Formats: sequence, C-alpha cells, structure tokens
Amino acid sequence: MTEGGAMETLSQATTRLALGGYVEDYRAHDGRLVCGQCSTSHNPAELTIDAIVRFEGDSNPDDEAIVYALDAGCGHRGLYISAYGSGATADDIAVVAALPDLKH
Repeated sequence: MTEGGAMETLSQATTRLALGGYVEDYRAHDGRLVCGQCSTSHNPAELTIDAIVRFEGDSNPDDEAIVYALDAGCGHRGLYISAYGSGATADDIAVVAALPDLKH
C-alpha cells in the first residue's frame, strides 16, 4: 500500500523494490529463471523469495500479476513478474510451482 492507504500499482511496487536493491529482471524459460544481468539459468526451487506483491484484476482477470523479489546464487537480486490465473503461460506456471516458500 502507498502512504495514503491506496493500493500501489505495479510500477510503484517495482520502483519500491528496485530502490531496495532488486534491480535485475528474471524471466521464465523452460521451467527455469534466467537472470537478465548474467544470463545464468536458475532452478526456481533454489532461489530465495524475499517479498511477494500480488495484483488482482478488479475489472479484468488479465490484469492479475504477481511480483517476486528474488535473491539468486549468481549474486544478483531482482524481480520476476508473472501473470497468474488465465493469463499465465506454461513457463510461468512451471516456475511458480517450483519456487520455495517466502522466507522471513
């Protein structure tokens, strides 16, 4: 949520997380997450999830998305943004199913 109590937008959430050091982009490919900085391919089960921000599509189910703030073994912290629900791709479904639980 933002300071005024309103729900934050996807761009606000990614900006906030980037300011916290999650600056790389991760993408799903063949059931693995690929670091945008070094191109290392990671087994999603071996990554650490530091934060999750979920967006629900009030008027359009295609607007459903989830942002994962990840710490990977390659030394890069970054974000993986995935659609969920009807908009999720097969790669997104495979990666999300393999991600570990959120660490506190």
